Amino acid sequence: MTEASDYEDPIEEVAANWLTARAEGFSSAQKRDFDRWCRADPRHGAAVARLEAACALLEKMPLVRAELLPVVEFPAPLRAPRAPAPATRRILTPLRVAVGVAVGLAAGLALAFAGARWLTPPNPAADQIFATSAGGYERVVLADGSVLELNADTRLRVSLDPRERRVDLAAGEAHFTVAPDPARPFTVSAGGVAVRAVGTAFNVRLATTAVEVLVTEGKVSVAEVERVVPNALSSSAGRSRDERNAPTVGRTSGSPTFLTANERTVFTLPSAPSNAAPTVEKIAADALREALSWQERKLVFSETPLRDVVAQFNRRNRLQLVVGDPSIAERPVGGTFAADNVEGFVRLLEGSGAITVERGDELTVVLKAMR
Repeated sequence: MTEASDYEDPIEEVAANWLTARAEGFSSAQKRDFDRWCRADPRHGAAVARLEAACALLEKMPLVRAELLPVVEFPAPLRAPRAPAPATRRILTPLRVAVGVAVGLAAGLALAFAGARWLTPPNPAADQIFATSAGGYERVVLADGSVLELNADTRLRVSLDPRERRVDLAAGEAHFTVAPDPARPFTVSAGGVAVRAVGTAFNVRLATTAVEVLVTEGKVSVAEVERVVPNALSSSAGRSRDERNAPTVGRTSGSPTFLTANERTVFTLPSAPSNAAPTVEKIAADALREALSWQERKLVFSETPLRDVVAQFNRRNRLQLVVGDPSIAERPVGGTFAADNVEGFVRLLEGSGAITVERGDELTVVLKAMR
């Protein structure tokens, strides 16, 4: 099953090819094409989800894994992304072995599941909870083909049923590339705001004081909703942090506002539902690139105040920066930085001749104006 011609299902063959390419490292164009393919047909996303689940299960099967280790490179969760490798047979064959085994395993799982359905009564789809830690990133392909990308320190719950697709964002930021399905609208609830789409792409960021919605493709509607705190989303640990910005469900308040590609709106928190329409602004390409730079594990700044730059680095690193001098807080910063290279950013500030660095302890760096 190491050759493409050995796949019985043509959709699974394409899914396997995509996973192989992703394991070697996607280019920006490949990432966009993969997202479009997943959204084009619910079967595409389902095939990817099956193979990913099978690969995860294969990772937990020691005997099979031990036999494959000489020829298979298993993905490491914390491994840094590598540059795309040349598409040679010698390099791709081990990866195709892993994906090929996963295809067979996925087929077996599908048969087992089909048999189990005759033995047990059908149950509604269980909610799925996804979370990332500080500095983390996760990409999820849902069974309907929609693609979720979670920024650092993000927590959300996904519920898919025959009538609707719903996401409750409890903390953080996520980008949603929604597979078209007019019969099942896709709704993201965050901090008293509901964002609804059928087939489009948008970003939602839930901060302590605001909810930001940014549309990257297509069209969405946004509206405030009645705030209801669900009983179970996260463990008691950290619950107090989420209670103010808890996931929301309920009826919308007032008429929805529509956003199209490259438009953004911000709702201030906490606030009571209002009939006043939110302000919608058109954003430039540079601002859009900066807002979504976290998807490529980079931070892009264009005349961004230092205090905001520091906040972005702090969210992704154990080493925390402190602006110890108010006079430099608004100092503009521009450039592209690796999100996890905070030490490199600190050295750049030191070399600017305008900022000095004081190290308080192993995890704290204080920035002050040069005297």
